[in-house]
Amino acid sequence: MTLFSALLLWGALPLLFAGAALGFVRLIRGPSLPDRVIALELMIMAGIGIIAVYAVYVQQSALVDVAMIMALIGFLGTVAFASYVERSI
Repeated sequence: MTLFSALLLWGALPLLFAGAALGFVRLIRGPSLPDRVIALELMIMAGIGIIAVYAVYVQQSALVDVAMIMALIGFLGTVAFASYVERSI
């Protein structure tokens, strides 16, 4: 791994952590339930990005499987919430 690619990877991590932190703030302060669900989805996606960046850095392909499972769980949660909202309207 070159120095440039390592700097890019370590530069992406703080941005992903900042996105997750902002999502957490919205999760706590969200005025409505849809805002909180979207914030949770943002946190899951930031977590997937963090795992993917770390997988590239340590060159461990098994972590990509973990990121894919997190994406699937996040997607299923969003679909379940959409179904709940549709029934309540």
